[in-house]
Amino acid sequence: MRIPNDLIEIITVDPEVLGGTPCFKGTRVPLATFLDHIEAGVSLDRFLQGYSSVSREQALAVMEWQRRESRDSHTR
Repeated sequence: MRIPNDLIEIITVDPEVLGGTPCFKGTRVPLATFLDHIEAGVSLDRFLQGYSSVSREQALAVMEWQRRESRDSHTR
């Protein structure tokens, strides 16, 4: 996965952490776990309660990136 420039401070890919699965920086929480929860209708607050190592700022940045990606894919 190529990490967008605006998420370099938010997401990390490290072969030593979960085999290189993209995770929130400073955590062992995969990005896919967050996206799966949000897509399933779990609220941001509820996700953050269960994954307290992820900051609200990190989660909001990923949500904004996801919105932009979704919007951009519809205009291509």
